Formats: sequence, structure tokens, C-alpha cells
Amino acid sequence: MQTRLSAEALADPHTRELEGILRSCVHCGLCPATCPTYVTLGDERDSPRGRIYLIKDMLETGRKMTAEDVAPIDHCLSCLSCMTTCPSGLDYRRLVDFARTRIEKDYRRSPADAALLRLLPSPSAFRTALRLAALGRMFRPVVRRLPGVGRQLDAMLALAPKTMPSAAIGNARAAFPPSSQQVGPRRRMALFSGCAQSELAPEINIAAVRLLNRAGIEVVVAKGEGCCGSLAHHMGAEERALDQARTDIDAWTREMEGVRLEAIVITASGCGATIKNYGHMLRDDPAYAEKAKAVATIAKDICEVAAGLDLEFARPRPLVVAYHAACSLRHGQKIADAPKALLRRSGFDVRAIPEAHLCCSSAGTYNILQREIAAALRDRKIANIARVKPDLIAAGNIGCIAQIASASPTPVVHTVELFNWASGGPAPAVLA
Repeated sequence: MQTRLSAEALADPHTRELEGILRSCVHCGLCPATCPTYVTLGDERDSPRGRIYLIKDMLETGRKMTAEDVAPIDHCLSCLSCMTTCPSGLDYRRLVDFARTRIEKDYRRSPADAALLRLLPSPSAFRTALRLAALGRMFRPVVRRLPGVGRQLDAMLALAPKTMPSAAIGNARAAFPPSSQQVGPRRRMALFSGCAQSELAPEINIAAVRLLNRAGIEVVVAKGEGCCGSLAHHMGAEERALDQARTDIDAWTREMEGVRLEAIVITASGCGATIKNYGHMLRDDPAYAEKAKAVATIAKDICEVAAGLDLEFARPRPLVVAYHAACSLRHGQKIADAPKALLRRSGFDVRAIPEAHLCCSSAGTYNILQREIAAALRDRKIANIARVKPDLIAAGNIGCIAQIASASPTPVVHTVELFNWASGGPAPAVLA
């Protein structure tokens, strides 16, 4: 792609980096076909190619973002399917991240968006909101008519679970030693407890701890860890995202003092994609650049870790499993085969879902802020899942699990719950 940026603009190293990304586009036209929003809306502006041209124009002119510019960027799920498709390896993620930070600077957001940024990354506030959701459901017709915030609140009520799980692993320092006698060198890993997942589905991290303990690994939770920054980053609030990343890096750095930490294990692939990106996010911070790189290097999705464990699987039941490949795992972390291989090794009949590359539309806060598009993509995903006639659906990301479960009659579980069950742990509660 030809660019015409001014010498003044190119004096900024970040702008030069973005120009190099733009120039790698070869106009092949493959990306729209795998873009969920283009497939749904059929508008060139709502395709990766359309957004690339928009961002190119922003960089060349230096103009401020308008409402017309904001809509196609907001419609992007950041699923990164286009990056998997692109034959020239264009790093679309960097472009859309830049556009979101520009929107945050140039464009006045609604009070509802600001409230979401405060609510979702806080486990205590999020848990309180979930408790209030039970009462709020009775007043949904009134809630959805509230000016400014009604649509977002109604979307959150639709996604909230009907019953609250018991609190489990939080962000206080905790250690979970293996139950069997440790043989050989001590193995020690940190588990990232997360924010929304720890409140919505604490059983996921419990299953991960049991699985790792069964393999002789001590599991620790670092004191002071919090939100990974994904939600703020996804909404363009980059300074908030970087502050949250620094908090977690400090917690894990303290945990590594004097004792080798083999891995930081992450059970929410959306969080994993962001944590593995810490090195890039904090590359200009002299106090954190190296520490961020060190953390990103040992960050591992639970399926990456489980694939290397010496576990015996008991083949609990011959169930048909539809494996939903979370975008943050398949496209963001480039982990495609390990989860399916582990499920088959665990004794399950794994079925491929048609149009597996298309996002389920959870995408951080997307299913709250872009409800109509999200509902269309969710229903398309559920219809494709139904075509393989599964007994249950497995996924590696809490957002996907909540989104699909909100409208699917088939039970949805995290893959680690099935690995844990097959290797001697209890069956997932939804299968009882």
C-alpha cells in the first residue's frame, strides 16, 4: 500500500512503525471474507481493508476522529481472524489498537462506557453487580428505556448468571501444593486468577489447580494481581491498561524472587493474548520493558501447559464435544491444535464446528456495547454448533463460554474442566 505521510509525522517512531504495517498490505482482498463484521453487515467500511484505509487517512491528514470514523472501529471485534488470513503478515492488531487510543483522545464517550471500565475489572464491584442483576431482571423493560445506559445495562442483565457461584480463588497470596510426594526438581507455576472469570466461574481455576497438582506442580496465586488490562486496552484506555499491566507484573516479579517460576498459567485466553503482548505494550517504559518481556515469555495458556504434562486419562464418558476455538487463542495466540488433541486424548469425540474462524462476538465488552451485531454472530455460531449435534460445547475463554451459554441449550464448559475430569477430577457441574 502506498502512503503519503509527512516528514513531521514520520519523525515519530510509532508512526513510522504504523506506516511500515500499512505498506505491507498488498490489496489481495482476502481479509473481508473472514471478517465477522463484513460477513454480517456487508459494508466495506466494516472490513479490515476498510479500516486500514481509514487509519491510513487519519495518519496522513492528522485529523481528529469523527462519529463516522468511530463506528467502523467500534464494530471491529479485534478477533484477529484477518491476521490469520493475511498472506503478507500485516499486523492489523497494532493498527486497530492505535485507532482506539486516538478515539479515546479525540472522541467523547458515553457515561455507560466509562462505567463499564470501572465495573468489569474490579472483582468486588463486578460481584456486587451480579448480585443486583437478580433484582434487575424483574425490571428489564424499565432498565432498557433508561437514557444513555439502558441498552448496555439490559445487555449485562441478559448475560449475568441466574445463580451466583461461591467465591473461590481471589487475588490474595495463596499456594496449592501437589497432593502426592514431589519427585525430582520442584515445579512451581503461578495461576492468573483474573477478574470477571473468578466471579462468574471460579470452578475453572479450581479445575486448573487440581490438574496441575495432580501432575506434581505447586500452584501459587501472586498477591496483588488484578485485571490484566484487556478490557481497558480493548476500549482504547491505554494508560489504564498499562497501569493494570504494571500491577500484575509487580505481583509476579515479587513471586519470582528467589524461586524459579516455571510459568504463569492463564485459563482465560483473552487475558492470555494481552499478557503475552506485555513486552510490546510496555516497550517504551524503561522501568518495566525488561520485566514485561520476562513475564510475557513465561505466560502460557492452560492447554499449552497441559499438553506437556504426564497425565493418565480415564476416558470418563464417550461424549461428543463441539470445540469452539476462541479467537484470542486461535488467532491471537496462534494455538489451534493443542486443545483439540488434548480433548481427543482425554477420550472425547471432538467435532469441528462449521465456520469455526468466525467470532462468537463476546470480544471483551463487545456483546454489551454492540448488542445487535453480537446477537447476530452469536446466533450464527450456535446454529453452526448445532449442526454437529454435540453433547457439550468446550471453549478456552470465559467470555465465549458466557456468550454461547446465554442462548444455547447445550452445556458449555471450559476445556480444563474436561481435562481435569478425564484425569481423575470431578465432572463439571453443568453435566451433573
